[in-house]
Amino acid sequence: MASLLNEKSCKSCEGSVLPLRGKELEELHKQVRNWELIDQTRLVRDFKFADYARTLAFVNDVANLAQQENHHPEICFGYGHARVELWTHKIKGLSENDFILAAKIDRLLQEHQDLEA
Repeated sequence: MASLLNEKSCKSCEGSVLPLRGKELEELHKQVRNWELIDQTRLVRDFKFADYARTLAFVNDVANLAQQENHHPEICFGYGHARVELWTHKIKGLSENDFILAAKIDRLLQEHQDLEA
């Protein structure tokens, strides 16, 4: 199922949609289980890396992906760690876009881990 999210693209949100709740939110969260669901309004995930250079490379790839999808997360990082927070600012909650970007970030992580192997 997660691959379905990987194949989608984020759609422009004009703020006219309601934040996801209930069953729909739960079903999407099942597809990105490594992400923590906070108060039904945010997705958060912490990432660990061997060093600063690998962390920065991952963060740069996340930033480039976010720019392509026109859906921009909060990213904090330092030596060997990064935290990404997703939510749809215009609706002050979660939309499908957040889950799409989370799934694509998970795929990026896998690509980075494959490079290190």
